[in-house]
Amino acid sequence: MAEDLNKKVDELEAAAKKYASKDTVISIGGYEFTPAKLMVAATLVSSMLGGLYGTFEVYKDYMGMKKKIAEYVTPDLSEFDKRLSVIEENSSKTSDYTRDIKNDLKQDLRRNETVTEQIERSVKQSQRETDSDLKTIQKDLRASLDRTRDDMDKLKRDTDAKVDRINREVDSKIQKAIDNPLANK
Repeated sequence: MAEDLNKKVDELEAAAKKYASKDTVISIGGYEFTPAKLMVAATLVSSMLGGLYGTFEVYKDYMGMKKKIAEYVTPDLSEFDKRLSVIEENSSKTSDYTRDIKNDLKQDLRRNETVTEQIERSVKQSQRETDSDLKTIQKDLRASLDRTRDDMDKLKRDTDAKVDRINREVDSKIQKAIDNPLANK
């Protein structure tokens, strides 16, 4: 088996020397070619075949598209147009409704502003009246307190005077009782 393997390796090396050397010339159809010329020729042939295949594919796609274009039927857009007109009509109604709402809101805001201003005026007037009444009450209360103080002072003076008079009378009576010789007996 090792001999068969060595024999095959030797054959391959000989074939490589014969066909892969730069001096090798291969004759095909009466023409002589070197391996480099064969590679260039194979490259040219494969490029030409690839170009032809690409051209065939483009032509096939072109013909298919041409057929589709010839058979094309425009779609019926009447339903779309109807829907579009309904949408436009609804949009117009919505716009009118929105405008009405906006105007109503403006009127409501103006009315609220007027009411608020009236309430503010009323509150300010009530505040002024309350402040005035409070000042009057405070003034009257001070006057009343002053009169009460005066009355209390007068009452105290009167009471003090009466107490003094009673004390003098009592002192006088006590003195008379002490001075009376018959009172000790």
